Amino acid sequence: MKKLYFLLPLVFLACKSGTSTTKENEIKGVSKPIEISYKVKESEISDFLKYLSSDELEGRETGTKGIEKAAVFLEDFLKKNKIKPYFKTYRDTLTNFEKPAFNIVGVIEGTDPELKKEFVVLSAHYDHIGLETKDQADKINNGANDDASGVTSVAAMAKYFSTTKANKRSILIVFFAGEEKGLLGSKSLVEKLKKQNFNLYTQLNIEMIGVPMKRDYLAYITGFDKSNMAQKINEYTGKNTIGFLPKEAEYKLFYRSDNYSFFQAFGKPCQSLSTFDFENFDFYHHVSDEFKLMDIPHITRFTQELLPAVTKIAVSPTQEITMNK
Repeated sequence: MKKLYFLLPLVFLACKSGTSTTKENEIKGVSKPIEISYKVKESEISDFLKYLSSDELEGRETGTKGIEKAAVFLEDFLKKNKIKPYFKTYRDTLTNFEKPAFNIVGVIEGTDPELKKEFVVLSAHYDHIGLETKDQADKINNGANDDASGVTSVAAMAKYFSTTKANKRSILIVFFAGEEKGLLGSKSLVEKLKKQNFNLYTQLNIEMIGVPMKRDYLAYITGFDKSNMAQKINEYTGKNTIGFLPKEAEYKLFYRSDNYSFFQAFGKPCQSLSTFDFENFDFYHHVSDEFKLMDIPHITRFTQELLPAVTKIAVSPTQEITMNK
């Protein structure tokens, strides 16, 4: 997550979640959620996240050898899962950064002749803040929660769609660089997409989901009142998946991740989902943000629970997710 310009309150590292979800039959007046037989595997979540947050990548700072290794890893993942590059290659060069830097962008074409002209963007940033300059034993900011966890979830969703072909709309898979430098990757990409008259339906950006919250919902959404996305996700999952976090509004997190660049450019529902609630993780932008603290069952559950929602977003015959007036 782009640097927060305030001091985080003293918090305690959360234990395993006691999060509860509303039972499907307690949701009144909504359509029946899509049944998803596909299962997200904990082992794949673990292996992917473990490498992306490993010391080998040296904190994935934009413009370094470490993030180059991460880029190759993500390219290989997309190739393996037969997800095509959106541009000539998977690498989308940033136009606003002095060193060579790349977003990694793939596309899963929709199956409907008309709806495939509309795009759903699933995204997360794969950069982090790199190495500490201070003389200390551990100098690597591994960025497991921020945001290797989000990249891992988006990658798992990408594999689901590439495997099942369950999308009538086209899906743009984006792993952003330069987020920690000021949302540079997303700012660069939207300029190119606007010139192409890119037909955006909505964007789901995944940001810091490595540990669960102790709340009665699974995750919160940034800019809760800006659209009906939260309500629609809950309708699509049949659960209390998304809730309102007052701290999100207080700290204006809607403006601090890559969803904002897309919102500015397209004026469509573009929002981030997160489970970092300022109480459950006290290693934001810290060398202790490491794989060993990540809750793999939680990340797996988060991803699995969202599959009915992202599927319905990708297949609904009309644009059901809209901005609030």
